[in-house]
Amino acid sequence: MTALLDIRGLRAWHGASQALHGVNLRIEAGEVLALAGRNGSGRSTLARAIMGLVRSDGELHFAGRSLAGLRPFEIARLGIGYVPEHRDVFPTLTVHENLLLGQIRRARAPRFTFDDAYALFPVLRERQRTRAGALSGGEQQMLTLARALLGDPDLLVIDEPTEGLAAQRIEQVSACLRTLVERGVAMLLIEQRLAIAHALAQRVAVMGHGEIVFDGTFDAFRERRDVIDEWLGVG
Repeated sequence: MTALLDIRGLRAWHGASQALHGVNLRIEAGEVLALAGRNGSGRSTLARAIMGLVRSDGELHFAGRSLAGLRPFEIARLGIGYVPEHRDVFPTLTVHENLLLGQIRRARAPRFTFDDAYALFPVLRERQRTRAGALSGGEQQMLTLARALLGDPDLLVIDEPTEGLAAQRIEQVSACLRTLVERGVAMLLIEQRLAIAHALAQRVAVMGHGEIVFDGTFDAFRERRDVIDEWLGVG
């Protein structure tokens, strides 16, 4: 059976420095995979390699199609949404204009609309005429996530969505991610808060030194004290 996302032997570089060393990973349609690891383990580089934002080689297939040589906007049009760690909003455009840029025409009727985005994040409706650069960090994170939803992705690659957010904002983002799961969107979720990841994901993979060092269920993960101690250093 063909996986939605199939990664084999993926290597990637930042300039002359190699950051990924033969990553193998699969995500099925509708599946949520949590990706854990320390800072510098290669998680964000993997996300960027999937989106064609760094130099890479190896096999990257999405819905049976190779992503090799495709530009980021072409990859997005295939049905992969990306929420980067550093909230890449367009600061001089309004909230609503940022959301307009996220729309991608698909053959099917969209699963996510402006009404959905504003219902999930009411503060964005209140501030839809505000320039994105004037939003708080948490509001920018919500805007980036809402913009990705309007692309109606089949797979969402999301990097540290709750990093630096207050508790109320974390719950809003978590509720949005739960809605995604309910609507059948697959997800590669890079998240340090394992309690949040566990509530959403069927599997967890752990990265270390640019490789996958564990890939399995959360129950199996909890039994692997060696993996937890060596690669995460958390209880």
